[in-house]
Amino acid sequence: MFPWGPAPARLGSDERVLDNPARAALTGPHAHFAERRGRVLRYPVDVSPWLALPDEPDADDWADVATLAGPGAEITLFGCRGQIPEDWEITLDMDGVQMVDDGLAAAPDPEAILLGPADVPEMLDLVARTRPGPFLPRTVELGTYLGIRRNGALIAMAGERLHPPGWTEISAVCTDPSARGEGLASRLILAVAHGIRERGETPFLHTGAGNTTAIRLYESLGFRLRRTTAFLAARAPEHLAQTRSVGVS
Repeated sequence: MFPWGPAPARLGSDERVLDNPARAALTGPHAHFAERRGRVLRYPVDVSPWLALPDEPDADDWADVATLAGPGAEITLFGCRGQIPEDWEITLDMDGVQMVDDGLAAAPDPEAILLGPADVPEMLDLVARTRPGPFLPRTVELGTYLGIRRNGALIAMAGERLHPPGWTEISAVCTDPSARGEGLASRLILAVAHGIRERGETPFLHTGAGNTTAIRLYESLGFRLRRTTAFLAARAPEHLAQTRSVGVS
């Protein structure tokens, strides 16, 4: 049990798409991004690092992952279930949480501006300084990104990443260290959530299970803990072998 309490029971069947959110996105609203081999899907490597397996991958699926990724390439997965081939090198296995909108006071922000491709160099620079999670040169294409500038400089941003049917993930929430403590991240989260709600969709997000400060902030804004999950990264071998269990069950 986490110190903030157990995950509540699922309230509606539509939440099941969040059990495998990258796959739900790549077979749904983000299908135009999908690169496929067999049953394995992934985003282009300059858009997002996430790769999506079937709910119960078999040896053939992992062989397709290795072929799609290429020898020695690293892949990243949300909530990998079951087993991973024995001769893959696990480079990250971290507990995470998934949180969903449970009464956000979503509202536009008068200082927030829309960010686009021309802003990407500054966005990448802000991400490098703050490390909110993966953000790549074409990540901005996944959805709406909002930012706040002071004296012309980008000091905070947040935007949309995974897009399962009926849901949109809020991601890349970051604030320059010089502007922390002003509530900019909260304002941008609520502004991005407002846009999601305006489309008739529901916001959700992920963070590390050990990031209790962020979790408490999200709870204070109106997110609830839906489930625990895992963030897994592994490096592909030249050949597949036996398997071992990792990730969430």
